[in-house]
Amino acid sequence: MSPQPATRPSGASARGITDPVRYPQHASAPMRTKRAFVLLLLTLVIPGSAQLVAGDRALGRRALAVTLLVWAAILATGMIALLNWTLLVNLATGRWTSLILILVLAALALFWAFLFLNTLRIIRPNLLAPGARPAVAVALAILMVVTSGSLGYAAYLLNVSRNAFGTIFETRPAFDPVDGRYNFLLMGGDAGAGRVGLRPDSIQVVSVNAETGHTVMFGIPRNFQNAPFPADSPMHEVYPEGFDCGDECIINALYVDVEQNHADRYPDAKNPGAEAMKDAVSGILGIDIQAYALVDMGGFEALVDAMGGITVDAGGWVPISNKTIPGTNQHYPPKGWIAPGVQELDGFHALWYARSREFATDYDRVQRQQCVMSAMVNQLDPATVLTRFQQLAEAGEQVVETDIPSSQLGSFVSLALKAKDQKTERLTIGPPDFGTAADNFVTYPDFSQIHPRVQELFTQEQETEKKTSKNDDGRSGGGSNGGAKQPKKSTPKPADTPAQAEPQITEEYLQQLAEIGDTATIGSLLADNGKCSLP
Repeated sequence: MSPQPATRPSGASARGITDPVRYPQHASAPMRTKRAFVLLLLTLVIPGSAQLVAGDRALGRRALAVTLLVWAAILATGMIALLNWTLLVNLATGRWTSLILILVLAALALFWAFLFLNTLRIIRPNLLAPGARPAVAVALAILMVVTSGSLGYAAYLLNVSRNAFGTIFETRPAFDPVDGRYNFLLMGGDAGAGRVGLRPDSIQVVSVNAETGHTVMFGIPRNFQNAPFPADSPMHEVYPEGFDCGDECIINALYVDVEQNHADRYPDAKNPGAEAMKDAVSGILGIDIQAYALVDMGGFEALVDAMGGITVDAGGWVPISNKTIPGTNQHYPPKGWIAPGVQELDGFHALWYARSREFATDYDRVQRQQCVMSAMVNQLDPATVLTRFQQLAEAGEQVVETDIPSSQLGSFVSLALKAKDQKTERLTIGPPDFGTAADNFVTYPDFSQIHPRVQELFTQEQETEKKTSKNDDGRSGGGSNGGAKQPKKSTPKPADTPAQAEPQITEEYLQQLAEIGDTATIGSLLADNGKCSLP
């Protein structure tokens, strides 16, 4: 039963005492229900306004002041995003600014939740019709989840990113571009069973023009020998003629060699092996490598899965290798195959596409690794980052190590956005861009050829940007690929080959060849399976 109308106060006007907003006890049941939803809507749109019109006006004024400050902050954030995106990223990733932002978001979430609960008190649910009470309760719960819940979740994600950034990135001073470029060494490390230490089987250098974002990617085969060290490198005294002790001194063995025997050469480094690799690659390319990133290949698939997979245009069949046959260096028949053409690869298949070298060469693998890296850069857009932020942060924290300063994250994010829509030039320091698979170029490299070719890519980048062609897969001129986009078919069909012969190259056919041990035929069918591009 509804309470009896209160006695009219002396001097109160009839209009004031019967105002349904402040005095719902005098209103009809439909009016009370309408009033409840209006107050909830006011708290959603203009927090504090419900208290101003129907409750504690002092609280309403304070809440409205906070609301106006938040609106001003959102407007300022939008202006910063338009004028200086780098500053915004630095604020969101800075150690102390991100902590302040987390605390502010958490406080706003709690305050908004308090305002909704206070609005519920103003609504006075006991005055509502029994059928309206559940509807108001459900609406209140939904609005609190949408508002306070969203702010709380944003604070949680920001805290996740803060922890990830603190784990992955360093606090060392920022570095400037060299000759107008930032040069990063990217390594895919594998410390699997049966291996002594970590071996960077994937060695790539990404060189980015600091102004335009134009990117050149250099691939260095894992079996590259005689890597020279710059004169100011601590390893120059150990290997004055380069890393030249024969087959034991292929470049991916340098990391372990330094970690086990020469770590004292880099007393202040958290990762002496990575620092030595930076020095060696600087000597190979003739450029200054300023930072590195090391990705654990065992966790690489988690990183690809976190971003929702990648899409590549595979140039040929790629096997998914099986276990090694005991007592040999051969493998059991492949567990599966990645087909030519446009493929959407999850983490597992992207990892095998990048690392497989069965029935192929290291040089084919280098090309595929470059293709995978380009796909990750091109397809990791802001929408993907926002929708998969937590997964990316957690995966990155587990599998990535780098010496990139956290203070430069903002500028490098902006640089990545510039580079995203541009063609990436690619050069392999070995076949097919230097010699052939039958040559010994990676064993006895000719640096008088390498260094000029590297500089040529930099000096001609403006012309390269203008010569856009949808048939160009981004490889540099002068290599055996000639810069043309590779066909989607695994093998080109000669003019005199019957059209009906092509369907014979199927997964089943390749698997049969593998099972009978016809590696020669498989090798011919998989020749140049590193030829890939982005769709």
